[in-house]
Amino acid sequence: MRTVRDGKLTHLAGTPSRGLLHWYRDPLPTNCVADWVCEGSGHPGYHNLAVFYGSCTADCLFCQNWHYREMSPETGETISAHELASVANPRTFCVCYFGGDPASQMPHALAASKPLARRGVRICWETNGTMHPKFLDAAVQYSLNTGGCIKFDVKAVDEELHRALTGISNERTLDNFARAARRITERPELPLVVASTLLVPGYVDAEEVGKIAQFIAGFNPNIPYSLLGFAPQFFMSDLPCTSVQHAERAEAAARAAGLLNVRIGNRHLLGRDGYGP
Repeated sequence: MRTVRDGKLTHLAGTPSRGLLHWYRDPLPTNCVADWVCEGSGHPGYHNLAVFYGSCTADCLFCQNWHYREMSPETGETISAHELASVANPRTFCVCYFGGDPASQMPHALAASKPLARRGVRICWETNGTMHPKFLDAAVQYSLNTGGCIKFDVKAVDEELHRALTGISNERTLDNFARAARRITERPELPLVVASTLLVPGYVDAEEVGKIAQFIAGFNPNIPYSLLGFAPQFFMSDLPCTSVQHAERAEAAARAAGLLNVRIGNRHLLGRDGYGP
């Protein structure tokens, strides 16, 4: 991530020496996308080191964490990878990089992961999966070695729908998901790859979820899949919340496509007066 002023590069973030982010300790169990299948939910009294990166590689109209856009390298909200790793303590069970998206600052996240992994901290990622494949491989390796996981936000498999909602292609996301999914047999006892999809009313319906689930099941039907309730945000603040009917139809479509471990997340956001597909 960089800032250009008067044609000159003035600020740079996303390097090992400077990451644009804020962090906090999130007591376990937490509302992690993978909370029903990860080890963290079984360790109350410990915490997740939640790392919120202030940048992203997509421009989603429905962004649920749009406030990352208010962060800037010029404000001084930066920290080195070494400094970030040093905030972990004996009660730090895991770290999760999200945001924004860690795909936009992978050199920083990977540099922080090295000392954290040495200390026995589980390394997890919550991402749209658009990082360079070599960074994806390194991220997967850290998760594989430490007992963490990589959580892919698969917004849509339909290319035109994905571009309309996010402003970018989904080609890299799908390719990287496939790349990571091929490695799940290296640690079959604990999920390495988890998928999620935000159920945006009027856009991401049961039919689209079925297509996403079919894609995922093609690699392994046991890959956990979380369907997330939508709350009106950002440029889609005029939409209703995901309805119960919408979520239940999407869940049924995912199971019909062959997935065995499907869960409706964020149930507290579901509305009974909204509309389903």
